[in-house]
Amino acid sequence: MVVNVKSMGLFGMDAFPVNVETDISKGIPSFDIVGLPDTSIKEARDRVRAAICNCGFEFPKNKIIINLAPADIKKIGSIYDLPILISLLLANGAVSFDTDSSSFIGELSLSGEVRPVDGVLPMAIEAKKQGCKTFYVPSSNAKEGAVVKGLDIIPVENIGQLVQHLKGRKPISPSVPLPNTAAPNIKGMDFADVKGQFEAKRALEIAACGGHNVLLIGSPGTGKSMLAKRMPSILPDMTFDEMIETSKIHSIAGIIPHDTSLITVRPFRSPHHTVSTAGLTGGGSIPHPGEISLAHNGVLFLDELPEFNRNTMEILRQPIEDGTVTISRVNATLTYPCSIMLIAAMNPCPCGYFGHPTKKCTCSQKAVSNYLSKVSGPLLDRLDIHVEVPPVEFGEISSSEKSESSAEIKKRVDRVRKIQTERFRGTGITCNARITPGLLNEVCPMDSSAKKTLEHSFNIMGLSARAYDRILKVARTIADMDNCEIIKREHIFESIQFRTLDSKYWR
Repeated sequence: MVVNVKSMGLFGMDAFPVNVETDISKGIPSFDIVGLPDTSIKEARDRVRAAICNCGFEFPKNKIIINLAPADIKKIGSIYDLPILISLLLANGAVSFDTDSSSFIGELSLSGEVRPVDGVLPMAIEAKKQGCKTFYVPSSNAKEGAVVKGLDIIPVENIGQLVQHLKGRKPISPSVPLPNTAAPNIKGMDFADVKGQFEAKRALEIAACGGHNVLLIGSPGTGKSMLAKRMPSILPDMTFDEMIETSKIHSIAGIIPHDTSLITVRPFRSPHHTVSTAGLTGGGSIPHPGEISLAHNGVLFLDELPEFNRNTMEILRQPIEDGTVTISRVNATLTYPCSIMLIAAMNPCPCGYFGHPTKKCTCSQKAVSNYLSKVSGPLLDRLDIHVEVPPVEFGEISSSEKSESSAEIKKRVDRVRKIQTERFRGTGITCNARITPGLLNEVCPMDSSAKKTLEHSFNIMGLSARAYDRILKVARTIADMDNCEIIKREHIFESIQFRTLDSKYWR
């Protein structure tokens, strides 16, 4: 007799159905798992055997074959422990229930406890698509899966509790998702704490309004990192679709907090400059998301940009443009989303004081040139806004007067993002930074003086076509902040001034 128990598998961002087929027949006692299992699944034989025995059930002393269908797709992870155990209990007659509308995932301890696994949210979404009505998951993952409407998520703590539920003796109540209350902004970070730096704050507000990438350059102690870390506090709230997509990535990576339904605050990722290429973009034999995907719909902050490995920096170029990163390995080629706002910070030279108004730079001209050349022109070209962060004056830093709060800035950002939401409704574009080339002329109309100013600057500064597009997109955002449908000369001027630092430092 063959018993079928439904489970799920994970391949990149996508889940797929897996049938756990169990056959117990006469013959020399053995326990084999087939269907392209990896090492962790093969080890499930020992975990399942111990869990069954330690929970007071008899382990079948027959020939046991477990097939994970479809057999041509690689199965990875310990998520199949629970469905394998349930299939053995069904085949042995220890429990009896309708398996057609139920699906199981979970890792087992030797004592029968059910441990949390990764990727519950995308698997719950797929389980519903496959017609399942009940999804049995580890109790620590239940809140995460409960956001899927129309699917009962049953939190399982141990095998004894699950068997009592399946026999109808002590039913387990389905998990209920936590309310999506507006979470406080990142750990109390507020722009009110930043003294002075009005130009940098203005630049970051423009960036938040349009989703633009930013480069902050200045001497040590001027507040570059302080400004960047407060950026999430002024970004617009996430939509439900953004929460789902971001939560799926964090779920797959195994870093979504237990007893959490959804990621409701935009991610802020700040990897150290020693991060590897695989750590930044994603990797592994079956590639997992990297830092740029974990920052999806949020901010990726690269502090001390020239200290990053050159290859690591350059690999950002395509993902910044495409909003996705494709990772190719022998076993798989996977694509993860990475629609991010990149904020980079750097010193102007090795000692940090090149161009400082009072402190003398101790670096040679060659050392300064070599340091700046670590940031390539193509990467610099993809950073929409370049901001010089000057030293703070004593009068500003010693002042007791509070600066404008993040809450006040966020109100303006929300108003501007609402304009963009209406403008791009039905196009799939979320903000001005994502305007496609085909829509650029349509949504960025200029008056004659603005066009002449941009043409003059383009020729004098020797700008690239990409720089032209990005100047126009930033100008579109500035015009939105002024409630102007037509881009005017002053909007172009302000946008162009954010592209002048490369001529100061890099030329």
